[in-house]
Amino acid sequence: MFLREARFVDWPTGAAYPFDLPAFQGLHHLDLSRFITFFVGENGSGKSTLLEALAIQVGFNAEGGSKGNQFSTAKTESDLWKHLQLSWMPKVTSGFFFRSESFFNFASHIDDAAKESGAANPYEAYGGRSLHEQSHGESFLTLFAGRLSNRRPALYLLDEPEAALSPTRQLALLRILHDHERIGRSQFIVATHSPILLGYPGATLCSFDNGSIQPIRYEDSSHVIITRKFLNSPESMFRELFKDD
Repeated sequence: MFLREARFVDWPTGAAYPFDLPAFQGLHHLDLSRFITFFVGENGSGKSTLLEALAIQVGFNAEGGSKGNQFSTAKTESDLWKHLQLSWMPKVTSGFFFRSESFFNFASHIDDAAKESGAANPYEAYGGRSLHEQSHGESFLTLFAGRLSNRRPALYLLDEPEAALSPTRQLALLRILHDHERIGRSQFIVATHSPILLGYPGATLCSFDNGSIQPIRYEDSSHVIITRKFLNSPESMFRELFKDD
């Protein structure tokens, strides 16, 4: 894989968020040398924050996109990227950073670029029409299918891609990932809560819970445990949730 490792350097002591997050304490490096690495953990554990820092350090736009998609609606990124040192073999310049929370801003940027392009079909890579003219889930999958159709060596960073995808379309995304692994020219780092996506065969799962970043087995992930427990016995889960104190 291209991006082999992220090292945490010149760590500021006594600094506030995100440097005070438990998962980052005592962390010196993170192995990323797999086709796909999943970041998994509770909300606020730092997985999306680290993914954003990796994207900025690589050169992608902080609000999503590739190196060519330079736009900004609000400066909300942390300074974590300044304390990352990346190891490559070899370094790649192609790729894409997808983040669900700023997808609307990215779609608007694509519309603005389309108006200025003068191309016959400026939305060719996005299903032939504006992402705003598609349903939320449809636009997500259209973006993945279009931007991930690139067959050059590339790094893809995806932040909660399941946000607008039905279970069926999450399976469709898994098929896209499989096609990339088969061709062997892509690398993925994905922050997700989805037990479906986390089940990708041979993936590396990094848990941000319990005060550190550690590899975890699929079946030991809290997301998988809770989902399985609910599906196996929703009645017992409801009894526990709704019981009187």
